[in-house]
Amino acid sequence: MLLAVGAVTLGLLGSHLGVAQAAGEPDTGMDTSLTMGVPPTDALADDASLEPGETDEDPDAAPSEEELVLGADSTVKEREVAPEIAEDGEHVGLAAGQRAACDKQVEDVAGTPWAQFAACGSSLEPAIELSTDERAALSQLETAVDTSAAEAAVLADIPDAGQAGSQDTTQDGAEEAASTAPADESAAAAEAAKRTPWKEPKWCIDAGVDSTWYIERLRGCGIWRSGLNVIDVRTGRTVGGITYIVIGYSFSARDSKTWAYQVKLLETKRWGRGVNGTKVSGSASCIGKCKVVNKSFPSQTISKTSESYGQFFIDTTINTAASKQRGTGRSVAKWTFTNSQWAAPSEPTKLATVDVRCDNALPGAPRQVGCVNVAAVPVISYSLTGPWPEVAEHIKDAQATGLPGKYGTTDYLTRLTDRKKITENREKACPSSLQRPPGKSCDEYAFASTWQGAKYGSGKFSRRMVDAGQNTDAGKALKGFYTYSRVLEGDRFLVWIR
Repeated sequence: MLLAVGAVTLGLLGSHLGVAQAAGEPDTGMDTSLTMGVPPTDALADDASLEPGETDEDPDAAPSEEELVLGADSTVKEREVAPEIAEDGEHVGLAAGQRAACDKQVEDVAGTPWAQFAACGSSLEPAIELSTDERAALSQLETAVDTSAAEAAVLADIPDAGQAGSQDTTQDGAEEAASTAPADESAAAAEAAKRTPWKEPKWCIDAGVDSTWYIERLRGCGIWRSGLNVIDVRTGRTVGGITYIVIGYSFSARDSKTWAYQVKLLETKRWGRGVNGTKVSGSASCIGKCKVVNKSFPSQTISKTSESYGQFFIDTTINTAASKQRGTGRSVAKWTFTNSQWAAPSEPTKLATVDVRCDNALPGAPRQVGCVNVAAVPVISYSLTGPWPEVAEHIKDAQATGLPGKYGTTDYLTRLTDRKKITENREKACPSSLQRPPGKSCDEYAFASTWQGAKYGSGKFSRRMVDAGQNTDAGKALKGFYTYSRVLEGDRFLVWIR
């Protein structure tokens, strides 16, 4: 099996069918079969040259423009729920540790002659069921169905990382104190006026409230709720508060060392004393193989009529001078609230992105650096009514027998990039000794370019003779999919037959 662009291409790529003939089986046998541990046919015949459409392509060869287009078109862009991480915060209001910190803050400022109020922030919790106020806040947002073009433009025009106050040279800054409001409020207002909030994908607003982060290979989004309590330091009673929702939104690119992260705060309700005039400002840090190179979260008034937000750009710190490097990192946004009526700012609230993996280990693009959400499992789709129906039909039938890679399961395929092993997978499933009818080529499943292929998998595989042109083009789509989604050696993926 190979990572080729031909019939054999699909053979190891993923859409392969052949006249599955075991040793001793007549050349006019069935058009398809599921085989298990089939002994090799004539070894000498296996060395015969491949037929047209069965090109043995080096997996390290750069993909063509056609392959990239086919791969992008075949990639399923559906979000999935990401695993929770510690920085998502404990669920439900003031947890025990926060309560103790809040009590200590109130105690510390109680003796200050002019102090009247202290403020304590609640931790984030998933906004699983939205209130009327929360729905009203979200309904005011203009969301985009497809944000790809806007995201590409943002990453292509990253603000100058050298501007005052934007550079973050501390890699492990998770415990860095959150920024407070700048002394020069007019300068902060001028900076805020230059910015524009990025539009989140429509699916985030529609479904992001169901859990924590929702992710695709190149973007993530989620909605949380939180709140702020104002305490009268003389009585210890809560006398006011603000509730708000947080929209976290991050995006990367398959060909950029930088990814972007935005947090947006939308007020949903306020009540009581000590809340008018409340402002929010923030910062960001990075954990792992990354650093924040530009951050903008100036002091802004939080209200029902405005969107308070922070925007950050993060670079990978993998050694791009060396080959086949990869590393993960996640950015942590943090923000605090201030008010002239309070004795001190609130404690910071934090929200971290999911793990973003950046690498220069993609076959066919050894010097290109790109970043993806590593927890998002990419999916390639073939349609039964599309341009390659015979290939799609074969994969559907093969998956129905229990072979791995079916969309909607966790029985993943994992990419194989060793050319020799790919060829061995292909030759076991589709030896050249098998007779190919005119215009047909041998397609195999699982793909030869996976560790589940005929030789290195469980021993079970399927092959069928399919239209040679369909097999070749479906193979091109698979190769383009690998590149478009940055599917590296050992990465998991699934195949969806529509």
